[in-house]
Amino acid sequence: MNTFEICIDSVEGAVAAEEAGADRVELCSALFDGGLTPSLGTIETALRAVSRIRVHVIVRPRAGDFIYSPFEIEAMERDVRAAVAAGAHGIVIGALTAEGDVDVPTTRRLIAAAGDASTTFHRAFDMTRDPHAALEQLIELGVHRVLTSGQEVSVLEGAPLIADLVRRAAGRIVIMPGGGITPRNIARIVEATGADEYHFAALVSSDSPAVHRNLAPLMGGSLNRPEYERSGTSGALVGQVLAAARA
Repeated sequence: MNTFEICIDSVEGAVAAEEAGADRVELCSALFDGGLTPSLGTIETALRAVSRIRVHVIVRPRAGDFIYSPFEIEAMERDVRAAVAAGAHGIVIGALTAEGDVDVPTTRRLIAAAGDASTTFHRAFDMTRDPHAALEQLIELGVHRVLTSGQEVSVLEGAPLIADLVRRAAGRIVIMPGGGITPRNIARIVEATGADEYHFAALVSSDSPAVHRNLAPLMGGSLNRPEYERSGTSGALVGQVLAAARA
């Protein structure tokens, strides 16, 4: 039986994913930026709002590359400890060197901060210069799973590398494909990769309930999405992907 993780950015997303039958969520903020650390209040509220589904929390202090300063690393360590203390079942991390290798000391430090919680190395893996060497480093560090698109724009394009990583891992670490999974392609991805766990977002846009609207200011500068448009996890879309995968 395959395991399905849903990438979410709200408590409502956690509830929708649980009701749709998903196994786990990756709780983030700022999905527009690829996912950043959610607030402690969001973590605590999400954990109280669900009962069956497991909640993993991303710890990523900013958008951009995965090369972190000493201050950022200290903040990440504190965020890991806070998330685990709040009851998170797992944490999602990723740190690289300027040369494109896994930042082993930082990763080891964050794993230690996580204690017994499950650890996932996120798609920083897709930016490594040698995915096979990176895989062995993560196995040696004791990371439980790797989220990857196969170093391509989506899992479909990266399926050959993902399948190779699954074979190389040989059960020593979970290889979890993620990136561009939809109800239309999930069955092909399952067949092509042979993975046991899959990660996807199921976001839909909806109009803001705001009646009064000022369209002049931009809250995000020149790069922004519409101020009066919301993005949320669709339980129906989660269900469609799960049904297509299990058909």
